[in-house]
Amino acid sequence: MGFWNRIAALAVRRPDAGDCDCPPGPPGADPAFSTAVTALGAKLAKADGRARVSEFDAFAEVFSPEAASEGNVQRLYDLARQTTHGFEGYARQLARRYRNCPGLLEDVLDGLFHIARADGAVSGEEEAYLERVAELFGFGPLSFRRIRAAHLGMPEDDPYAVLDAPHDASDDVLRAVWRRRIADAHPDRVRSLGLPEEYIDIAHAKAAAVNAAYDAIRRERAEMAGVRG
Repeated sequence: MGFWNRIAALAVRRPDAGDCDCPPGPPGADPAFSTAVTALGAKLAKADGRARVSEFDAFAEVFSPEAASEGNVQRLYDLARQTTHGFEGYARQLARRYRNCPGLLEDVLDGLFHIARADGAVSGEEEAYLERVAELFGFGPLSFRRIRAAHLGMPEDDPYAVLDAPHDASDDVLRAVWRRRIADAHPDRVRSLGLPEEYIDIAHAKAAAVNAAYDAIRRERAEMAGVRG
């Protein structure tokens, strides 16, 4: 199933589809949408200075247009990939047109991550490009980190990885996760399971890591709130 049809099918299945204030019809039938995602995919391929055939193949895989428009999409792609200049305008255009459909915009980001990974690695330039597109789409830093983690995994030292929690989880959800992790690592629980004494030290180390991760997240969120304020 092509990207356009897949997105249309997802939109119909979404619980809030009836309340969605998006432009009517499937996105693939919207010339503005088709042009913008083609340009964003092409310019992403140029972000690291090298536009590869594999990246167009990845673009065609997830953003595949209807057969009748393939030629026009190929020509636009070839033109757009000559430079990254102008990508922000296309991202803003999509954000304005689909501002009430964040799920659709996240689907576009997912497709762009697929293109970035086509050559086996995501460069720093590509990641910066993706982060900027996410920002223009209206996604905050924590949401971008969640989306990034879905494609690239979490760094081992990421405190969210220690808690095994999504980056954009609410404060209440994070607190609940932290409490569960602490309860799981509590030495009394380890003793009740009849595990060797060495596991008590391990439990203390795990609890310390969980507390440190939770404290780090709280500090980061407080700093981010201060910057926004």
